[in-house]
Amino acid sequence: MAQTERLTGRRARALGASIVLLELAASVSTFVAQTLLPVIVSSFRVTSGVGVLVSGATVGLFVALPSAAHLLGLLGSRSTLLLGMLATLVGGVVSATADGVWSFAVGRFIAGFAGGLLGVFGVSAAVKHLDDDTRKVVIALSSAMWLLPGLVGPVIIVGLEHLIGWRWTLLTPIPIVLGARALIVRAVPPSGPVPGRRPVVRTLLVPVGVVGFLLAGTNVVGWALLLVAAFGFVALVPAGTVTMRRGAPAGLLSLTTFAVGYFGAGTLITLLFTGAYGAPLAEAGIGLGVASVGWAVASLVLTRVERTGRSLSAAAALLVSAGCIAGVGLLGALGAPFLLGAVLWAVAGVGVGLFYPTVYVRATTPSGSLSEEQVATAAITAEAFGGLVGGAVGGVLVSGSNLTPARFAGAYGLFAAALAVAALAAARSGTGAGPAP
Repeated sequence: MAQTERLTGRRARALGASIVLLELAASVSTFVAQTLLPVIVSSFRVTSGVGVLVSGATVGLFVALPSAAHLLGLLGSRSTLLLGMLATLVGGVVSATADGVWSFAVGRFIAGFAGGLLGVFGVSAAVKHLDDDTRKVVIALSSAMWLLPGLVGPVIIVGLEHLIGWRWTLLTPIPIVLGARALIVRAVPPSGPVPGRRPVVRTLLVPVGVVGFLLAGTNVVGWALLLVAAFGFVALVPAGTVTMRRGAPAGLLSLTTFAVGYFGAGTLITLLFTGAYGAPLAEAGIGLGVASVGWAVASLVLTRVERTGRSLSAAAALLVSAGCIAGVGLLGALGAPFLLGAVLWAVAGVGVGLFYPTVYVRATTPSGSLSEEQVATAAITAEAFGGLVGGAVGGVLVSGSNLTPARFAGAYGLFAAALAVAALAAARSGTGAGPAP
């Protein structure tokens, strides 16, 4: 198996810093979207389209994946970068000027498509060009990029929403996103299609199946269409992922189900706090941020612990998070105080911070015949697919004639179950590479 050249010294530091800045851009974008979700739902008078609101960007990402490598080969890196940046701007403007759920989703789709194009300049470079120790430090620092936005971001976002409205506020992360992408290109100019050429039909099964599920809902047809999306995902990841083959494949399944549970819960958390707990938007925004603060702090603590030669159980930490996420949904249905829900959500973030760096490194460590590029691409695909399914299923489950607390309790119970599966897979990810696929 050919090994990609590892960067050292100044070049490795430049790449690491670029990836960390990219994570900062992602955190700002996420906090803006999730903090503003209750306002957008209210503005569009949404009762049954929450899943559409939260899934547009990731659907666009999966549509872009099979075309990104082709466009890079056809246009070259500079033109592809410019196209992705232009699409990012257009998508933001379309969403900010939308007059309804579907036009908003179209804008998010365009922005997600841009993210897929720009992904050829993105995080997979960490797996391909940084050694394991440096990669773990970069992951920990990337987690820390959620700390400051988690502390002050939601408050600033709510303030901006009051001053300039949610539409202009939605556009504020775009300069950071574009700047981060440009810097990562300077750190490692791509010499070819980093994500690799993906099978078009199998990749498109994912967005087609998810969109079909969003349209059909939780009937037999809807769940069948979601299985179509799952079939497309299985065809995109290494053999042994779904069966939790020991080593990287089990780690990839852990990342997938983790994304279903945690990212799905995070997508809807401000709606849960405002709808079930009755918290005002400012408090819900603070509640949103506490889990990210817990994640960031726990990741830094984990790095210090591992430097002493000790280790912590990633699976046990995630099981704690699963219990907290189930609890935050249930307590909302029971009318518990907002503070109690926020505390549970914060503890869930701590558990995730102790889980994620270890399992991510396991999932992206080549095993058997799997190359760096294969595991890098698979890890990105796993997280994107899990987040898409979590947001889509959660959004559909909470939608109805009104956003009732009982619906949230059911959705968060499902998120907790996904995290329990992730913990089981994580326990198998560090116990050997297993046979080559």
